[in-house]
Amino acid sequence: MSLNAILKIFLPKDRIFYSLFEQVAAELKKMGSKLKEVVHEPNYEARGKLIKEMEDMEHVMDDLTHSVFTELGRNFITPFDREDIHLLASSLDDIADYMYASAKKINFYHVNPDDMGMHKFAELIDTATNHVYKAVTELRNMKNIRQITDALMAINTIENTADDIFDLSIERLFDNEPDAKEVIKKREIYQVMEIVTDKCEDVANVIESIIIKYA
Repeated sequence: MSLNAILKIFLPKDRIFYSLFEQVAAELKKMGSKLKEVVHEPNYEARGKLIKEMEDMEHVMDDLTHSVFTELGRNFITPFDREDIHLLASSLDDIADYMYASAKKINFYHVNPDDMGMHKFAELIDTATNHVYKAVTELRNMKNIRQITDALMAINTIENTADDIFDLSIERLFDNEPDAKEVIKKREIYQVMEIVTDKCEDVANVIESIIIKYA
């Protein structure tokens, strides 16, 4: 019997959503850590194995997101607005999609990730997914609002920092990279990694809306 099936037996229907979101947040946290491993792995084949692990995690995320939508259609009672549940699930899934896309592009384009910009982005993304995890896991009880708001503020700060890192990375790229093809490939990877932080901020905005309504 699957974990989700067990949860359906023992949890009140409206509590199933909290458990699913907590699983999603935990998977995102693992993906953020794995992305750091990817950009610090110099070997193409070894990096490919790490990216495959991220692909598997992304599939788990898809399944969990589908479970949220299935439960949403099945249950009349929900812990907060149905629209907010749908938006939170979609926004969390977007983070996973763009994380995996950024990792995949590194090997697809045969780019050397030993690059200051990629390393800084990966560090920011790892930190952001940890804060997403903290905020999501506090939704179940909403007793520690300060911890949630601190996490949301940290995510917003990370997104602003990522904007600056993107600008500096592009500037450094144009100054130091003579190969136009490499410029195009690295610029695209920077863009996707920066979008990951945007998606983390989207999640923070959804959670902020939820706690304003229900805290």
